[in-house]
Amino acid sequence: MTEDVDAKGTAISVEGVSQRYGRTLALDNVSLTVSTGSLFALIGPNGAGKSTLIDILCTIRAPLTGRVLLTGLDLARDPRGVRRRIGVIFQNSTLDTRLSVFDNLDFHARVHAMERAERRERIDQMLELVQLSDWRKAPVRSLSGGMKRRLEIARGLLHGPEILFMDEPTAGLDPQSRANIWDYLTTLREKTGITIVVSTHYIDEVASADQVCIIDDGKILVQGTPADLKAAHGTTLLRLQPEGTEGRAAILAAHTQTISLADGNILLRFASLPEAEATLAALRGQISLATLEPPSLESVFLSLTGRALREEAPISGRAKPASGGRRK
Repeated sequence: MTEDVDAKGTAISVEGVSQRYGRTLALDNVSLTVSTGSLFALIGPNGAGKSTLIDILCTIRAPLTGRVLLTGLDLARDPRGVRRRIGVIFQNSTLDTRLSVFDNLDFHARVHAMERAERRERIDQMLELVQLSDWRKAPVRSLSGGMKRRLEIARGLLHGPEILFMDEPTAGLDPQSRANIWDYLTTLREKTGITIVVSTHYIDEVASADQVCIIDDGKILVQGTPADLKAAHGTTLLRLQPEGTEGRAAILAAHTQTISLADGNILLRFASLPEAEATLAALRGQISLATLEPPSLESVFLSLTGRALREEAPISGRAKPASGGRRK
């Protein structure tokens, strides 16, 4: 145990970490802290460096520079000790679909050298937690996408880790399955007090996180509570559905910094609600639907980067379009 980190209060400490792939700087002098027992959200678009950072924290790859401490252990000096204290749910499934639900968990328990009695007890507990007890004998290939994710959560928790890493845990799932996964995670934290680190580009899913860290182009832009980030950087968003091509052209001509969404809507941001309302009034006849959204984490990201979280190609102004838009 290192003396310069309070293991009871700090689950993770990252100091000046950088990583490079060829000429691409994937992480640029990243520093952050994660409190014990907290839900820590890492937000950023694809290619921002989220997965690279998660890989480093999970001991999958070593940083070029910097220092990482997990539960007081130096990752470079004691990677095996770190692995015993963490659980990981990867973005892509690593379940063996040929085996049963039970056998997938039993194999993982054996890897961690758990005795037979302990293995069976923990498997029963985890299956009950994720509500898969009735499926213990079922082949994994017969499970839905949401059920497989729940099984991966159970597997990641089987050996009793202190920190659970989740890289895009709900990617590819339908909205109901996404909501169910977060229900399980909320229950998990209430029952165990585990620290959860999640990377995602679904901003709405982490609005209740204890800490949110926004990363882009390998750099940490800001870290804080959702309330603090919205107070400091949030703006009012006006989401517009143009009335035909003429309405779209008029909106784009009048507002040089817009974000065009894949569903055909246009996004504008304002410093205040009255300013947004005045613009909305002036757009009558050019739109068929409008939604005013108060300051949110999505607007924080827009303010800090000038673009939406999921982007395609630039249009007018400095902003860039997003590949998908969601209503709150």
